[in-house]
Amino acid sequence: MKNKKHDNYFEAILQLRPATDEVVNFVKNEIENQDYVFISKIVELKTGIDIYLSSNNFAKGLGKKLKHRFKTGILKYSSTLHTRSKLTSKDLYRLTVSFRLNK
Repeated sequence: MKNKKHDNYFEAILQLRPATDEVVNFVKNEIENQDYVFISKIVELKTGIDIYLSSNNFAKGLGKKLKHRFKTGILKYSSTLHTRSKLTSKDLYRLTVSFRLNK
């Protein structure tokens, strides 16, 4: 069992547009191979899917792997300020990784 903070905890959103079976299976296999990351939820949209992940760093690396594996895709990162840490007084951000596959 993976160490979870709570079921709805997430640090990053991976947006897959469009969500082809090949891309989704690649992402799920990468996540299953990691011990420290989990999927909080998956939201299916008309244009693709959003996968909520528990790790910013893993989401960045997964975006790079997607770009390397599917050469025709467009990769974009954006971050939004989520909160400020009470212990360290540092800003904490949530990352959005958008991968759009060109046809």
